[in-house]
Amino acid sequence: MYWTLELASKLEDAPWPATKDELIDYAIRSCAPAEVIENLQEIEDEGDIYDCIEDIWPDYPTKEDFFFDEEEY
Repeated sequence: MYWTLELASKLEDAPWPATKDELIDYAIRSCAPAEVIENLQEIEDEGDIYDCIEDIWPDYPTKEDFFFDEEEY
């Protein structure tokens, strides 16, 4: 399983919180790339509820990761 920002962005409007099956259904209905569906299918399903993309991809970059000091410019 691999995630990129482009792939993860396809789940931004997903109906969070959601189960694995709900996310797969959303990805199919929203015509997400096959890689997104494959990544979701590879998640070990223990009946977990996912609250956000960070629950699926813990290294998902946040806005703070792109923060820069505007006063320097």
